[in-house]
This record gives sequence, C-alpha cells and structure tokens, in this order.
Amino acid sequence: MKLLLTSSGLKNQTIAAALFELVGKPAAETSIAFIPTSMNVEDSDKGWFIDDLANIKKQGCRRVDVVDISALPREVWLPRLEKADVLFFSGGNTAHLMRWLNESGLVARLPELLQTRVYAGISAGSIATNPTIELSSPERRAEYARQFGYTDTRGLNLVQLYVRPHLNSPHFPTARREYLVEIAKDLGAPLYGIDDNTALKIVDGNVEVVSEGEYVVL
Repeated sequence: MKLLLTSSGLKNQTIAAALFELVGKPAAETSIAFIPTSMNVEDSDKGWFIDDLANIKKQGCRRVDVVDISALPREVWLPRLEKADVLFFSGGNTAHLMRWLNESGLVARLPELLQTRVYAGISAGSIATNPTIELSSPERRAEYARQFGYTDTRGLNLVQLYVRPHLNSPHFPTARREYLVEIAKDLGAPLYGIDDNTALKIVDGNVEVVSEGEYVVL
C-alpha cells in the first residue's frame, strides 16, 4: 500500500515529486480523483481549499476529477475512483469524512482500490488513515457529534502510526511539540507532527519523511 500524508497537499515540489514517485509515472500521465467530502461541513472561508486544488492543477496531470462520495450513489462514484491513479482526500472535518467513508461504503472498497492506487491525504484526509481520529480537534469532534450524532473515533487504520498535520500553525494551537509529547505517551505507536511543507511517504508500512519545513517524530 502506498500513501502520501500531508498537511496542505502539494505545497511544494518536493512533496509533489514524492507523489509521482509513488504513482510510478509522470504527472502528465497521472489521473487524480479528488474527494472533497470532509470540507463540506466546514463553515469557514474556503480559500485554503481552493489553494489545495490549485496546487494539484498546476502539476499538469492528465485528469483531475472531483468526486464527492456524500453526494453521489456508489454506482456513480466507484467507476470514477477506479479510473484514477491517486485517491486524494481533502482537508476539513475528519469525523465527517469518516462518517461518509462508512455510510457510502467506500471504507469496504478501499483495501482493494489501494492495491493499485495511491492514497493521498490533506489534513483531515491524512488523520483519517490513523488507527483512530482522536488527534483531530476534540472541540470540532464534540460539535460534530452534537449536530449529527456521530461519535465513532475509529480511523481507517491504514498505517501503524499517528500523523498530526499543521505543526506550529497559528490556526492549530494544539499542534505543538510540547502538546504532542504528552499525547504520544499513551498512543502505543509513533507520532509524526508535520508542518505544511512536510509529508509522509509510506510504502508497505515503510515511512519516509519528505520535507522543506519542520517535523517531529515522537
């Protein structure tokens, strides 16, 4: 299984190069299915979302499709995911993403799809691969549970580690080394804190950090 876990997508060319190395072909021959579902519930300015899509577009890929698994029936979204080399999961609300991964049925299809495709995540899309989603904002999870009744904290468990995006970002005050040090004591697995210019490139459980920024491993 091949994964690229990021805070802010293809923020720099080091991260972009890592993605196409995982795919095994150049951008001009690569098809991406971008799943925006996790951002749907966010009541905020979506400039960051537009920037993330723009950074993908400027790579010059053969095809970039946008496939919302919460808005389409399986017989529509599944063939479109099957056409892609990369399944790229947006940032946003991790609980909302996990809810729809389960409700859509994609969670059951992912193991087969990822035998021949790369999983790429942005923020919430990266946290979703963890054994649990407990590294996402507890306040946002509590608010989401209040609104929608979704309390499940299980992640996809695609990796035997935890990734916490947006290290040292002013927008995420708990994404700090001192906070992560305390959390790491109880996780029972490595914890990677990555900033917006860093990604984890993972092949069959082997982790490589690709970075033009800062990260911590605990």
